[in-house]
Amino acid sequence: MLLLALLVTVVYARFAGERLDLTPLGGFLIGLGFVVSLLGSVLLHELGHALTARRYGIGVRGITLELLGGYTEMESDAPNPRVELLVSLAGPAVSAVLGALGVGVTLALPDRTLAHQLALQLALSNAVVAAFNVLPGLPLDGGRALRAAIWAATRDRHRATEVAGWVGRAVAVGTVGSVVLLTVERILVPLALPLMLLVAVTLWRGAGQSIRYARISRRVPLIDLARLTRPVFGVPTGTPLAEAQRRHAAQAPPGAAVAVLDGAGRPVALVDPAAAEAVPPPRRPWLAVDAVARSLDQLPVLPAGLDAERVMAAVQAHPAARYVVTAGEDVVGVLHVADLAQVLEPTRKLNR
Repeated sequence: MLLLALLVTVVYARFAGERLDLTPLGGFLIGLGFVVSLLGSVLLHELGHALTARRYGIGVRGITLELLGGYTEMESDAPNPRVELLVSLAGPAVSAVLGALGVGVTLALPDRTLAHQLALQLALSNAVVAAFNVLPGLPLDGGRALRAAIWAATRDRHRATEVAGWVGRAVAVGTVGSVVLLTVERILVPLALPLMLLVAVTLWRGAGQSIRYARISRRVPLIDLARLTRPVFGVPTGTPLAEAQRRHAAQAPPGAAVAVLDGAGRPVALVDPAAAEAVPPPRRPWLAVDAVARSLDQLPVLPAGLDAERVMAAVQAHPAARYVVTAGEDVVGVLHVADLAQVLEPTRKLNR
């Protein structure tokens, strides 16, 4: 963030210094003012999204602000294409209004003055934010608007997201080509080249994440908690690790998790497979299984019977490697997040 702010400050300071015949310090201050103006513009842009989302009943967790843009984290997806379109276009609309105000003030002020340059900064920053964000490809706002249109036409949100993601990758490639061409033609200063290339890389990654999200979301209904839950094989507390592993190999169902039982036979902890494997074999007969186990109180719980949507919501709210599956007060099994991920992305090779 600081490196990008410094780069933009230097680039714009050179431009403003030449226009106003300023000293290097004066040009630097103008450049710093442009960075502050750009950040303020991005914040107001994101507030447009946030307030519109709340207007339609979508909760907002927060706004993340970055120099190259920002994003509003919402608690849920838009319920229909119309709301998706309105929320997506609210940000660019705010930026366009602010840009128009900046243009009006710029035209009303004498040319080549500090006030004129500050007004020009307001107009430019908001015009850049508005124009760039309406490009039709995810993760940009224009991509969300495109997704809303495809969603309305096909009735398939996942397909709409995937198409808009691929268009976003095309926009990223087009950005690279445009930046290189503008640099060769000396319209864009060479110092801005790495900044714009970083923007293109960010777009490519964001588009890829959108495509992956669409593919995962399409497979969410395939989640069956009962089928994915691994059984539990219990061993009494104090059992040597080597003995617990021997019993597990000889008696446990395939894939069963090892649980430590208290004196009443109730599971109180789960053995961590990675911690158990890290113990050298000669030590395992002398080390109690409790030493490589984690208390059930420290693990997130999933009630048996949750549907696919609620399983995903719970996993997103409480990320972990394993989840204890319960029926009332009874532990019925363990869900490994790797098993869940294998359902959502079957082509990926995961460490189980």
